[in-house]
Amino acid sequence: MVGVLVRMKLRVLGNSLRGTRVAGMIFGALFGLLLALGSMLTGLARFDDPSTTADLLAALYAGWLVGWVLAPVATGGGDETLRPEHFALLPIGRRKLALGLLAASFVGVPALVSLVAFLGLVLYGQSFGAGPALAGLVFAVLQLALVVLFYRVVTAALGALLTSRKGKELGIVLVALTGFSGIGLSYVLNNLGPAIIAGQADGFVSVVRILPSGWGAVAVRRAADGDWDIVLLLLAGMVVLLAALIVAWGGLLAKRTTGAPSRGSSRGGKAKAFGPKRRSLLPDTPVGAVARKELRTWWRDTRRRVALFSTLIIGVALTAVPLFSGDGATLVPFISVYVVFFGCVQVGNLYGFDGSALWHTLVVPGAEHADVRGRQLAWALIVGPLGLVLAAVMPGVMSAQYAYSWVFGLVPVTLGAGSGVLVLQSVFVAYPLPDPRRSNNPLSSGGRPGCSRTLLIFGIMMLLLVSALPVVFVEVAGVVTDLPVLRWAGVPVGVVTGAVLAWWWGRIAADRLRRRGPELLQTVGKEW
Repeated sequence: MVGVLVRMKLRVLGNSLRGTRVAGMIFGALFGLLLALGSMLTGLARFDDPSTTADLLAALYAGWLVGWVLAPVATGGGDETLRPEHFALLPIGRRKLALGLLAASFVGVPALVSLVAFLGLVLYGQSFGAGPALAGLVFAVLQLALVVLFYRVVTAALGALLTSRKGKELGIVLVALTGFSGIGLSYVLNNLGPAIIAGQADGFVSVVRILPSGWGAVAVRRAADGDWDIVLLLLAGMVVLLAALIVAWGGLLAKRTTGAPSRGSSRGGKAKAFGPKRRSLLPDTPVGAVARKELRTWWRDTRRRVALFSTLIIGVALTAVPLFSGDGATLVPFISVYVVFFGCVQVGNLYGFDGSALWHTLVVPGAEHADVRGRQLAWALIVGPLGLVLAAVMPGVMSAQYAYSWVFGLVPVTLGAGSGVLVLQSVFVAYPLPDPRRSNNPLSSGGRPGCSRTLLIFGIMMLLLVSALPVVFVEVAGVVTDLPVLRWAGVPVGVVTGAVLAWWWGRIAADRLRRRGPELLQTVGKEW
């Protein structure tokens, strides 16, 4: 069974790597290989205290372990080439299926790149002799098995947990951790790395040594000192841990292959459907109806919430990083602009989220206009209040009163242009996403737009930068001429420009949806 599943994954990967997907795989492989080579070559570093190299390797491998867990959350569930649901009706034992899928997990670029990183243990051990080098090789293989198995268990556990309505909130917390991981990485590179070399991070070093990801580095160091009893103890502990992970994953696979797909919760839905109609601030028009539907969808659909909040958190993280890296806080007063900008980066595939449900709109004559305008309004109502509150608060908190005219001009134009960019992407570069009815893993939300669509998405996103130019021009002119009135003129310029672009680009999107709706349905309704 192991050989069958490995050959199956090789065949699936071979058939899927066509056209633009090959370029994406090569780019990802090169980026990962650069990180792996840096980790591997750390094993060649020499310091006055030989244990310093072991501490650096333990810290790096802890980062690799965390990366294997957070990357699937950020990219939508990780590797789903072979899904356990595909084998639910086949007479395959739980243990055989778990071992087969585990072996198939080692087939691919991520596992190969990680093995290159873990070979730093071999380079570290070879300076002490053949015995420590052999110990490094054994633990390099075991640590590869550890990260792959840990990633599989965590992903399967989250898939089981997030099928409940309240459990899905944990996914938002994980997305927050993913978004703020850049802050942690910046802190580690700028502070902990030099502190480890200087011998001033004893507490952190003790933690990374205790973690299973650091056992390999500790074992090689112990082998160099001749403490083979400690090496054998660590080896036995690693084997026991891997066995426990395999058992846990087998149980989670059984639950995943026998459970019902995640469809959200409908608790109380029927009771409320026949109750009194709630009052709403939205108009009782087709546009208002679409906006209300979209607001409920943004709240209830885990995939949409993860996509939206992850990009919002990225905007916060990018402006908060300087506070932790010691580079100052110049960008923090403008955090509202970043939040609005990134609020539409990853969610510009609204019809991809809807999938084949788009036909409900296409069969209603003239519904395209209301559908596009309602989606624009709903997104603005979600992102707009947060952006405006941050614009009103953050410059004052950071004692940067000069930034008020900037943010109150840039936020409206970015908000209006962002609502237009959102629907332009949705109709021009939409791509299919996994059908949540066919998967028990709600983290499987990542589609494959391809390189050509990705370039078009980036091109459309650049429209946001272009839309801000009128406000920037007025603000710069006010600064140069030292005229506060001219600077504050950027606020009405931003409001008018944002409103015009939202109307103009929304009209283009509605016209595109009306003319090319069937083709769009064929694209987003494909099986992924």
